[in-house]
Amino acid sequence: MTTDPLKRRGDLANLVAGEEFALSDDRESAWREVIRRVDEVYSDLIRYEADLERKNSELEEAQRFISSVIASVSDILIVCDGTGRILQVNPAFLRLVGRSQQDAVGRDLAEFLADKDRADAIRIVSSGAEGKVDECELRFESEHGRSDVFAMVCSTRFDHRSRRAGAVLTGRPIGELRRAYQALHQAHLDLQQAQRKLIEQEKMASLGRLVAGVAHELNNPISFVYGNIHTLERYRQRLNRYFSELDVEGDQRDARELRKQFRVDAIMHDLSSLIEGTLEGATRISEIVRNLRRLSFTSAGETQTVDLGKVIATAANWAARTKNSKARITIEAEERATISGNEGQIHQIAVNLVENALDAVRASAHPEVAIRARRVADEVEWTVADNGPGISDAVLDKMFEPFFTTKSVGEGTGLGLWISYSIVREHSGSIVAGNRAEGGAVFTVRLPAS
Repeated sequence: MTTDPLKRRGDLANLVAGEEFALSDDRESAWREVIRRVDEVYSDLIRYEADLERKNSELEEAQRFISSVIASVSDILIVCDGTGRILQVNPAFLRLVGRSQQDAVGRDLAEFLADKDRADAIRIVSSGAEGKVDECELRFESEHGRSDVFAMVCSTRFDHRSRRAGAVLTGRPIGELRRAYQALHQAHLDLQQAQRKLIEQEKMASLGRLVAGVAHELNNPISFVYGNIHTLERYRQRLNRYFSELDVEGDQRDARELRKQFRVDAIMHDLSSLIEGTLEGATRISEIVRNLRRLSFTSAGETQTVDLGKVIATAANWAARTKNSKARITIEAEERATISGNEGQIHQIAVNLVENALDAVRASAHPEVAIRARRVADEVEWTVADNGPGISDAVLDKMFEPFFTTKSVGEGTGLGLWISYSIVREHSGSIVAGNRAEGGAVFTVRLPAS
């Protein structure tokens, strides 16, 4: 072990110098850590400041948007606390009462109302629950006198904790509402009148399309009635001459020769068929005229027991002649297929459905239309089916809309199915359109049985 004092002092000095050097390194590292943390905090502060400025800009933009919306509302807008003190109003309210924003905010709502309306306003503002909306009529007073009565709607306002914080009132003058209601009512009346005109126009259009067929129907019986009358007139003249010859005094000619000369036996033989044909023609004319009268129905309230099979047969005959169609039409109608309703209206439905079916099979190689009517429980089910191309999905959704048609311009008005739909609904029935599995379209009408 060294005992030299000088050497021991040197070792001690080296030891102290080493400790001081180590202490200096730790102090420098600590400062570097402090500086790094300060830089991080500063960077975070700069980022937070940028985010705060961006959010503040967005908040100001939202505030300007809300303010512009409130200022643009034509109805008066009032925001109150739970006691009825005004927190915010829009310019429409300020113009009504003739006050500034500073004069209105902070005052009680009751100060701007007529005396008899103040109690109602306080009651509405102080009551209410979530989702509840109250309505009332209030009279606001202004510097220039009492204003019109306002129809007010009051809803509850809640704070961020979902606690009731007051109420929001909006309203507009009753006079303006009345004018709007009157305009709406007048528009409804005009629409009803236009609808009636459209129905009448469609009836006239249907009647016009049937005129050619009806004229042909009438021409046949009229022609042989006219011909029979001329024949009967010639026979009358011959019979008169025959009886005149018999009455001549001193005429000794044989009566049998006169009978043969004037062909009395042939005349008497033809008279029966002539009279029978004339009666048949007159009956057919009467039937045609009676069918025509079915289209001139004017009272929707007239109801009677309608033989659906008979109406369908007549309508199918008319539609086929009108369309000059060669389609094969089959009709199956049960005797129990009777309903209570307006026969003219039911006839119009049948004509519309059959005409549409005939139009659908116009391009078919073997056109067929099948009509069936049968009793199903308390209803009569009536179907009109064809073997045409069917109905596309896009058209199915619009079949019964007014003015919708797939026909060319001048061939259809787009009102036939809509009117048929309206008539069926008036008779408490239903009508639907669809496609058959074997191809073609089918319309199904269900009406209450008589």
